[in-house]
Amino acid sequence: MSDHHSDMNGIERNEPTLGPGAPRGAGPADGPSGHHQAPGERIHHERRDERRFIRVSPPFRVRFEDGQELPGADVSVGGFAVRTSRPLRPGERLSASLLLTVGATELIVPVRAECRHATADADGRHHVNGFEITDIDPPHRELLRQVVRSCLTGRQASIESLMEGEDPQTPRKRKAAQSTPLPPSRPPKPRGRYVLLFTAIAILAIAAAATAYRNFMLIEPSFAAVTAPRIDIRAPGPGILEAHDLQAGDRIERDQELTSIANSDLESELILSEASLKYNEQLIANLQEHLESAGGGQVSIASSARPESGDAMNFETVSPEIAQARIEQFETARDLESSRITALEARQSSNDIYSPCDCLVAWALSSADGTYVNESERIMTLIRTGEDDVMVEALVHMDDIGRIEPNQTAYVSLPNASTPIRARVRNVALDVERQPRAGFPSWVRQQQNVASVLLVPEKTLPAESVGKPVDVRFTEAPLLGATAEWVWQGMRGVIQFGERVYRAATQEDEQREAG
Repeated sequence: MSDHHSDMNGIERNEPTLGPGAPRGAGPADGPSGHHQAPGERIHHERRDERRFIRVSPPFRVRFEDGQELPGADVSVGGFAVRTSRPLRPGERLSASLLLTVGATELIVPVRAECRHATADADGRHHVNGFEITDIDPPHRELLRQVVRSCLTGRQASIESLMEGEDPQTPRKRKAAQSTPLPPSRPPKPRGRYVLLFTAIAILAIAAAATAYRNFMLIEPSFAAVTAPRIDIRAPGPGILEAHDLQAGDRIERDQELTSIANSDLESELILSEASLKYNEQLIANLQEHLESAGGGQVSIASSARPESGDAMNFETVSPEIAQARIEQFETARDLESSRITALEARQSSNDIYSPCDCLVAWALSSADGTYVNESERIMTLIRTGEDDVMVEALVHMDDIGRIEPNQTAYVSLPNASTPIRARVRNVALDVERQPRAGFPSWVRQQQNVASVLLVPEKTLPAESVGKPVDVRFTEAPLLGATAEWVWQGMRGVIQFGERVYRAATQEDEQREAG
């Protein structure tokens, strides 16, 4: 490859180069006056664009695409030369990597090159093959240029020198750069961006402080959920559950009919008791009529007052006194049957189940296919949803229960809610209330070393939220606690909004791809 190239505009610009190690292309050794100068005092001239193609000989190797590595002879920004035992074919194009030794590090510069010439050494046993770089990435070209310039300045290239902001230059060029007037300064940048930057930093700092205060200073329970008083509707007796259309989530009013239990044994017993009562009444009326018509003579009476006993009906003839005594016995049996019928009717009426309150159905046993239930079996669970019924119950560890007092402030965060709800502590108990509450898993209540804390929220919670776990924080400093909770909730709301936007965009992309 040629070592000299003309300037792009055809203008040759020369500048002096000091030192005996002047590169190829330098001028004659004698000065303009014709006298011979000392080697250290000679001044040579070269074109500026020529410097880009001056060959230097740093320690380096060339690795070809077939894995073969050859020692390098010299290198420049535009080409390199390697030593081989046999000459390479001019015009051959190949890919190679220049392995430049820079201090204790080896730099790899991948290039595409074309062989220009192959020249034999003086001994004829080795050949120097010159390559012209035809393709190189701009970053790698800049790296190679800095290595070449470091060698031209007489300094050994190193990673530290390559990372410096100053580019190695000749003394004259540095001086020229210093004398060059500086360009006019840029107009000052607007302050708005700095204001926004510092505002964002301040917001992040406040959010981090609020999160740290909330997680480390506020009291966090082991578990918390929205609860309400629970009413279990149980079967008053065995039988078939009548059809009903109630499902979980349905609202019912007080005294509204829920369902009923069909007890066939009870109905049969009631029918037999009513038949016995009519039989006794008819028997008493016939006996009194016979006494009046007998005129003091013998009277024929029945031997049994209960025809359903299965015994054959017998009649006997007795005196009027005995007949009168038997009438009194029949009247006693009649009164007993009447009382028995009243009791059976009361049992049967209790099988018709009505709502005890304005409630919400939490669970209902299906009545499909004639479901049979036993006595006291649970068939429905109702939740009272009055004004002060829906509350939050939290389990607090015994290590923290001493810091909680009645009427203390707490903050409740519902799922997918952007603002916390202020609440106050109603009571603290080591066991749950006598009245069972719905919405709290039974297995959670079995935890050891915890106490139950009931919270009354200032804002009425919806009945549909019963059973949902919530995030609760107890605070001993209401002002700091409220600030930290509001900041944290605001940050969570922003994150949730971003997630919703991302999901919506993802779904839109999926629909577009599917369409």
